[in-house]
Amino acid sequence: ARMGHNSPNLLWKITLNFTDLHVSKSLFSLLLPSPHFSVCVRAQMGDRKVDQNGPMRVLVTGGTGLVGRAIEHVVKEEGGAREGEEWIFLSSKDANLMDMGETRAVFQKHQPTHIIHLAAMVGGLFKNMRANLDFWRNNIYINDNVLQAAHEVDAVRVVSCLSTCIFPDKTTYPIDETMIHNGPPHESNYGYAYAKRMIDVHNRAYHQKHGRCYTAVIPTNVFGPHDNFNIEDGHVLPGLIHKAYIAQKEGSPLVVWGSGTPRRQFIYSLDLARLFLWVLREYHEVDPIILSVGEEDEVSIKEAAEAVVEALGFKGQVTYDTTKSDGQFKKTASNAKLLQHHPNFTFTPFKQALKQTCDWFVANYDNARK
Repeated sequence: ARMGHNSPNLLWKITLNFTDLHVSKSLFSLLLPSPHFSVCVRAQMGDRKVDQNGPMRVLVTGGTGLVGRAIEHVVKEEGGAREGEEWIFLSSKDANLMDMGETRAVFQKHQPTHIIHLAAMVGGLFKNMRANLDFWRNNIYINDNVLQAAHEVDAVRVVSCLSTCIFPDKTTYPIDETMIHNGPPHESNYGYAYAKRMIDVHNRAYHQKHGRCYTAVIPTNVFGPHDNFNIEDGHVLPGLIHKAYIAQKEGSPLVVWGSGTPRRQFIYSLDLARLFLWVLREYHEVDPIILSVGEEDEVSIKEAAEAVVEALGFKGQVTYDTTKSDGQFKKTASNAKLLQHHPNFTFTPFKQALKQTCDWFVANYDNARK
């Protein structure tokens, strides 16, 4: 046990390892006197025993999206899967996760021991501004259904995907994992942000009541092959890539929406995928963890646009439409916790990852989401 007294922000942490033992729920009622007490148990808590040292059966929701395809690549092409493991990548065609009946059915069908939960209604700044209610309702339904279905099939681990947009708009920097609920998020995407925040509440509640070790990761701005390159509704980097590609084809200026001054930390989808596997296997906390490049690697939107221009070899004029919203100016995140737990991880340099993404988009233009 590691105990920090005199500070409510320090957690008591205990890791218990059991081999063929069911852990009494009454034990956890004694071990969980307050929300500042975090326990992860590598033992099965329900009626279905799972060999903790045996091969995993991993169900990935949102398995055909940006991060899902990256995880599939790491598992299948980089030897990320271990012997005997089974990986199932779900798409929206397999089940409507906003419907509890369909969600329960697909979980009962596959009986996963581990879940990576990526499925969500997502979009860029302007789509969020138009549809905050839809982002709130749809994501709340999805997350509640997935976590409850995981509990019902006695899944050992769930790792859900959050976003740095969940953090308070008015805050100090860098932001870290302890600051999620310290104030309202930016007004532009409050529906999505609050829905994602509630996953952290879900995880803590399942842990308190059932001893579940469900957790969440908080990546910064993700980009890579298989992204959504839609100019109107996509995120900033794939949108810039698509606009620059069209401008190059048409011989027209590249128009960047906003002033170009906001700053972002970008993480390559394949790096995030590798970190997801590490979290699934090695990170045994309910508390979420930020997955990000360092603060020193933050770039402005103007710098990102210039990098896209370089990667695509764009030779035209670049202008900035300042009538468009900039959104949140910055959301600089600390990766100190990640470095503490996984100090040897190496991120792909931003320009190298961006060049690979641009090359993929050009080569797959006809089939890319856009």
